[in-house]
Amino acid sequence: MRSVGKILSFIFMLIVITSASNCAKKAPLVTIPPQPKEKLVLIHVENKSSMGSPIWIRGCKYYPLSGLEGFVQYGKASWYGPKFHGRKTSSGEVYNMHGKTAAHNTLPLGTYVQVVNLNNGKRTVVRINDRGPFVKNRVIDLSYGAAKEIGLVGPGVVKVKLIVLGKQVGLWNSPFGLNPILEVPNISQGSFGVQVGAFTERESAMSIADRLKVLFRYVEVVPVRSGNSKQTAIYRVRVSRIKTLGEATKVREKLKKIGFEEAFVVSL
Repeated sequence: MRSVGKILSFIFMLIVITSASNCAKKAPLVTIPPQPKEKLVLIHVENKSSMGSPIWIRGCKYYPLSGLEGFVQYGKASWYGPKFHGRKTSSGEVYNMHGKTAAHNTLPLGTYVQVVNLNNGKRTVVRINDRGPFVKNRVIDLSYGAAKEIGLVGPGVVKVKLIVLGKQVGLWNSPFGLNPILEVPNISQGSFGVQVGAFTERESAMSIADRLKVLFRYVEVVPVRSGNSKQTAIYRVRVSRIKTLGEATKVREKLKKIGFEEAFVVSL
């Protein structure tokens, strides 16, 4: 009976050591976080001191994943405002220029990102709800509200650092003590393609697509109209449907070597 009592005591201690979601100031204790959706992964952080200070978003605790490879990106940011205000985004949401959202070509929709203006150190947190920018050497398009917060509205384009945020869903007893278990978007897997170019003339887009069919099994021409259906369509030429971001990046480099310098990876 003593041994049974010791086992029960040990199990009880294990349950107490683990913790629950921090989506509320007073969270119940749990043993293991629920299995995330297919497009999410769990990361057990060994030392949260390398993650930076937590950020509270809608009652949930998030950590910037600056200490983990693949969750940081450097590049140029721009912003979009009145022309697109009230229109639908790629996520289906209506764009609110005064909110704190952004467009990114590959990060999963719904991802929270910390954006740091490298010119002045100002930072903001945005939620990815749109696709873009479809311009060479741009990594993110911020809403007017987010751009204003980091001093981007005036210059229009600035160099930024993007850091993906991970949502704390539990705690574990690491070698450094209790540290967070983070739920993060699976940014390396999904459905990706490479956009070769965008054309105002359908014939030009089809001509490029026919040339690319010699090298790639999958080539598509996508007509896009921003705003009402009466506006002239822009025809985007894309190649390949790839399950990993790494393979898509290789296809992009292959295209650049054969003269398509404007090619960039997009999430489909």
